[in-house]
Amino acid sequence: MNKYIPNTEAERKSMLESMGMNSMNDLFADIPEDLRLGRDLDIPDGLSEMELSKHMSELAAKNKSELTCFMGAGAYDHYIPSLINHLILRQEFFTAYTPYQPEISQGTLQMIFEYQSMICELTGMDVSNASMYDGGTACVEAAIMSLAAKKKSDNIVVSKTVHPETIKLLKTYMKAKGIDVIEVDMDNGVTDLAKLREAVNKTTAGVIVQSPNFFGIIEDVQAAADIAHEQKALCIDYVDPISLGLLKKPADMGADIAVGDAQSFGSALNFGGPYIGFLATNSKHARKMPGRIVGQTVDVEGKRGFVLTLQAREQHIRREKATSNICSNQGLCSLIVTIYLTTMGKEGLKEVATQCMEKAQYAYKKLTESGKFKPMFEGRPFFKEFALTTGVDVSNVNKKLLEKDILGGYELSRDFKDMKNGLLLCVTEKRTKAEIDLLAQVMEVAE
Repeated sequence: MNKYIPNTEAERKSMLESMGMNSMNDLFADIPEDLRLGRDLDIPDGLSEMELSKHMSELAAKNKSELTCFMGAGAYDHYIPSLINHLILRQEFFTAYTPYQPEISQGTLQMIFEYQSMICELTGMDVSNASMYDGGTACVEAAIMSLAAKKKSDNIVVSKTVHPETIKLLKTYMKAKGIDVIEVDMDNGVTDLAKLREAVNKTTAGVIVQSPNFFGIIEDVQAAADIAHEQKALCIDYVDPISLGLLKKPADMGADIAVGDAQSFGSALNFGGPYIGFLATNSKHARKMPGRIVGQTVDVEGKRGFVLTLQAREQHIRREKATSNICSNQGLCSLIVTIYLTTMGKEGLKEVATQCMEKAQYAYKKLTESGKFKPMFEGRPFFKEFALTTGVDVSNVNKKLLEKDILGGYELSRDFKDMKNGLLLCVTEKRTKAEIDLLAQVMEVAE
């Protein structure tokens, strides 16, 4: 263990003697005997580096990691340019951490500045923070921002078409704050605007909608924003950033805060993380935003430089009055986003979004042409995900697909009990016509 815990036996003995103790057990003298384990931990003996590498390789080989993926529901199989790994694996990037006395780390600051600039350009907002843990966390922090912006509020309103896991996270945070979370029903796969209007009142701090929503359907964010603003509440738009290659910016639809998960921008699926949440807002609410903002300036010689412009964090001057206790940003993941967007450019991102939409439309038509699988929501425009329903058990459908090395759709009954045999499928730019045709062929004969 000296490779990881470098204290030698002589050093340990010396430290114990300096404290007037004879053994490690003396350190725990204040803990009653009946609370101590009294034996060694029931874990196997240590392995050498060679043995451990072999063991981990054997475990990894049990995973099926080369499946053709048609599952989305918040984590997406998009193409990752080879340039990304070539750059992020450089030592100066790969080992970088959140800047605390950051002016000496101009490279890190410049990367964050470029990241923030790109997020603002995508969303149409004035300011972005340096990134957040994931999309769900960013959404919750936006809700907390709305509470700080509108004092004397006691509720947050959220559409049931928002990702179920995000709603669960929101409820967890708000329960600790004593804030009610009011869920608004859906109407044929989108937010029921009439019920939204009934739910929002003078004590509502924020209204959360997702577009494209959990079912892939494009929502009327402008209408939701108008309803929120009538009661002086903030509108929070949870958005798939890939869709912004084609769809209107959140700011152009009246949203006050734009949030989402930027995993689609160059991060691998990674068995669920790490991912990266983004949060952007208008300048009016900048001081309520968690995390940090990097700004551009010049030094005494007139050369371009970067500084931390704002840190509304508990570790700095605001202390216990800070809006949030978020203090870390996903530095490496935000670098990935920055490289991805720089590599793609505006036209590249538009091409990715267009291919997602067109291939999803093709898959939708292919899967529904026989009538065995039917649209769960009729007549709704969708981006890259769509929900189908069928008379057969969708878990069996997914098993048949897995036999052909295809990762099938998300089973909606996991979150929506009334959507038995509902399947949410996702088609990204990576999927080919042959893969989509095989998907349809296997699903058609599954029972």
